[in-house]
Amino acid sequence: MEPSRPAKAHYGQHRTRNTVITGILLAAGLALQTQAAGARAAHRKATKPGPGIDALRQQAGQLNTQLEQLTEQYDGLRVRLQQAQRATQIATATSKRETSALKSIQHRVGRLAALRYMHGGPDEAPALFSARDPQALLDQAATLHFFTQQDDVQVRQLTQAIQNAQRAGQNAQDRATQAAQLKTQLKQKKTNIQKTFDKVRKPLLRDAVERAGRGQAVPSIPGGPTKAIGAIRAALSQLGVPYVWGGATPGHGFDCSGLTMWAYHQVGVNLPHYGGDQWNAGVHVARSQLQPGDLVFFYSDIHHMGMYLGDGKFVHAPHTGDRVRVADLATRPFAGAVRVV
Repeated sequence: MEPSRPAKAHYGQHRTRNTVITGILLAAGLALQTQAAGARAAHRKATKPGPGIDALRQQAGQLNTQLEQLTEQYDGLRVRLQQAQRATQIATATSKRETSALKSIQHRVGRLAALRYMHGGPDEAPALFSARDPQALLDQAATLHFFTQQDDVQVRQLTQAIQNAQRAGQNAQDRATQAAQLKTQLKQKKTNIQKTFDKVRKPLLRDAVERAGRGQAVPSIPGGPTKAIGAIRAALSQLGVPYVWGGATPGHGFDCSGLTMWAYHQVGVNLPHYGGDQWNAGVHVARSQLQPGDLVFFYSDIHHMGMYLGDGKFVHAPHTGDRVRVADLATRPFAGAVRVV
């Protein structure tokens, strides 16, 4: 039976509404799919794996070797610079001494020339009396000729000596200038390599801390003296061990100075079990010069301490109820640092 007109109108409106709703749902579904696809792409991009830990460790080893080589070159140039500066000082002193002696002989020879002139001899050295600067004197061909014609061997020896002293002084100054320039270049190169090295070391440090936290063997951490790195590895092997007042027993408990004392003892460095004494156990270094393995101290009365790891992190035994863990250096008021190796 054919539907009545009102029923047909109602059916048409219903079908139109369903079509609109379906379209909205399809659009929403497409939008959600697009958003999901974008989120997956962003996630893939964000989680794209970087260089492997092994590759980073190899790169860090190469950079560390370069830094060691540059340090040796830098130290060698510093010695050369000191030698050149010392040679300049010696040459300058020699030049002054010989200049004084030459002036004395200049006066004596001048008197001889005057006597010869008064007795009718040829006037061979009128320039002697007007030359106050020994170098200006030596630059005058007539005067040089006069000196070379004298029978007095001392005059010729002193003339040669002052020329040699002046040449030595200039040579030493040139060497000092060259060494200073090379030293500056090496320092800049070392700074650039150190920046790259620090970037590479960050993920390696995180990997070491994560492995230690899982109870795995702590891998080698690049940077710093060998004993300092050994002490770091020892300290990280105790992550999760409870804080115990006066403690210094692996696997059982540590206090802050007990942890650093025990860690350094594992590499043959003996420290006292007291933060105040450890504060005086090495060379104090600025915060900007911190290296892995340095002891770091906090609060004005230095009642707490730990061991610097690098990347702004340190390992410590915090307080009763806590455990050995890694923290940011910025979480406590920094008082100073000490390098023991």
